[in-house]
Amino acid sequence: MRYIRYASIAVFALALVLIALANRGIVSLRVLPDELAGFAALNPTYDMPLFVVIFGGILAGLIVGFIWEWIREAGERAAAARQARELASLRAEVKRLKGEKHKDKDEVLALLDQAS
Repeated sequence: MRYIRYASIAVFALALVLIALANRGIVSLRVLPDELAGFAALNPTYDMPLFVVIFGGILAGLIVGFIWEWIREAGERAAAARQARELASLRAEVKRLKGEKHKDKDEVLALLDQAS
């Protein structure tokens, strides 16, 4: 199974290298469209290889997706924490009730009763 994972990583890395080599032409990346650049009084333009733009877009999409999922699962994490607190309180109550049940009994008999 480990070799399949390594082979998959190698194929993925090779694909990324091939994409980078095939798209190494320089492109101009503008932060704002020309119409809005007049209002902002600045128009930063960056010249970079196309594969950097492609990989940057993929990375930005992954980051946005991870943040979106983290926010979406906030309710589920809160419910799990609430259930864990409830479970801990119920276990404490069961322990307390078992202690009250065997309060006046012989210790050996109480231990035998707890085992069953």
